[in-house]
Amino acid sequence: MIGIVGYGVHIPRYRIKAEEIARIWGDEGGADGLGIIEKSVPGMDEDAATLAVEASRNAIRRCGVDPKRINAIFVGSESHPYAVKPTATIVAEAVGSTPHLTAVDMQFACKAGTTAIQCCMGMCSSGMIEYGLGVGTDTSQGRPGDALEYSAGAGAAAFVIGRDKIIAEIEGTCSYTTDTPDFWRRPGMDFPSHGGRFTGEPAYFKHTISASKELMEKLGLKPGDFDYAVFHQPNGKFPLQVAKMLKIDPSKIKQGLLTPLIGNTYSAASLIGLASVLDVAKPGNRILLTSFGSGAGSDSFSIVVTDRILELRGKNRSVFQYIGEKEYLDYGLYVKQRRKLKSL
Repeated sequence: MIGIVGYGVHIPRYRIKAEEIARIWGDEGGADGLGIIEKSVPGMDEDAATLAVEASRNAIRRCGVDPKRINAIFVGSESHPYAVKPTATIVAEAVGSTPHLTAVDMQFACKAGTTAIQCCMGMCSSGMIEYGLGVGTDTSQGRPGDALEYSAGAGAAAFVIGRDKIIAEIEGTCSYTTDTPDFWRRPGMDFPSHGGRFTGEPAYFKHTISASKELMEKLGLKPGDFDYAVFHQPNGKFPLQVAKMLKIDPSKIKQGLLTPLIGNTYSAASLIGLASVLDVAKPGNRILLTSFGSGAGSDSFSIVVTDRILELRGKNRSVFQYIGEKEYLDYGLYVKQRRKLKSL
């Protein structure tokens, strides 16, 4: 029995409204088309590493596991602060983990965080480690004036994975992966490129739907067997379309659909959504989680909440408490804070 022992998130307090971005670029319909109200913005001293550290500390604090019993740390991101220098070692040192551990950075666009959890699961189930820490963290990039600028947010989510004191059992996982180049950033480029509408049908929808259906078939489950569903959320509309395609009641994705409020946090997006669901889920609830990463692939999980979750509730700020603590920026401060002046 492998599952989630503890979880934590961190969302920067700064926000910029989509209408403020539209005011600058004269694209009044851009925000409406993506279903985004506002997005999170990292502070001047925040990057993917600092966000990962805060989320990891929250996850460990919630469950009370001695960090020296965490023998593997996997950090998924596409905005690691160093090209050559692991983020995972920074996290390990900051949380007080043992030096006798595996620490690895991972990159697969927006699904690197869920893949980190799969790696922890494998090492726990084999007996190689007692506990693992899987993290998704990003300060995602968007070229000024590009559609991505409306959605590229910042945040992190961390999950302690183990076999004891589980608050949510992971009863199954599977992945669906192809070489679909819908989104990319070459070395030395400040901002990513994307295939526009191409990122939808052959990339996001194909992989998300395929992984979700494969998982349900593997476990003998139906859409109606899930109490909640969380999908990767590049915008506020795609997850709703996926729910409709899978015949899942839209009300089941409401709690985890956060992109309209904080933007697409990339590797953290589906994981922050899962954390939001765990904030309110009851014992026995079953959760469908399916991530998506451009390039392209999806990881799908079936997660069943245990009685122990009630013991840990309220030990950290909830996801919606983080979302509610905010300070707005105008476009000038946003550009300064994101260090975009060089590209204008």
